[in-house]
Amino acid sequence: MKPMAVSPSLVEQVRDAVLDEIASGRWAAGSRVIQEQLAQELGVSRQPVQQALLLLREQGVLREAPGRGLEVVPLVAEQIEQVYELRAVIEGLAARRAAERGAVRAAAEGPALVATGRAAVAAGDLPALVAADQAFHRFLYDISGNALIAPAMAAHWTQLQRAMAEVLVRDEQPRDIWDQHAAILAAVAAGDGDSAEARAREHLTQAAGYMLARLRAQAPAAA
Repeated sequence: MKPMAVSPSLVEQVRDAVLDEIASGRWAAGSRVIQEQLAQELGVSRQPVQQALLLLREQGVLREAPGRGLEVVPLVAEQIEQVYELRAVIEGLAARRAAERGAVRAAAEGPALVATGRAAVAAGDLPALVAADQAFHRFLYDISGNALIAPAMAAHWTQLQRAMAEVLVRDEQPRDIWDQHAAILAAVAAGDGDSAEARAREHLTQAAGYMLARLRAQAPAAA
């Protein structure tokens, strides 16, 4: 077996940097992604950039554009709706199992995650908001005790990161989102599986509603 030529962490860093640009809106749908320019801006060689871009193409974030290399794929409302439907079911289960199996950890470790999210809201830091949101939900996966939940969701997190940014960028939403997270956490810490699952599902259904309304409102203008 040949040794790896590029550190996986470097490829992941490039991938995350590209996702940040897309999720923040700095790279709009249809924006061209130029490998050489990106490598120069990030101060890395072309090889990790090429691998990161190929990974994002496989994940449906980038696509081939005839004569233009790669470009950012628009978010499609129907696809996001399906992902959030799946997410509500899986994360509802995660919240229920977290309440049944991880209430002690939820009470001890969860408040710091909510505080981090609220601090990101106060600072108006969108990348930090997305990271805090991911950290909160992944914490629930961890304390659920179900080792299959995190891998089941991993395949969808790339598109979810973009969708979450669309939701979080709305000025009226971030505080509500962290109020909802706090309510989910309270139910989990109390060991109330029914309430934890219901609140998690409601939270994701509302997030999907904001996201889909935003995408569908943008669609006529894009067309």
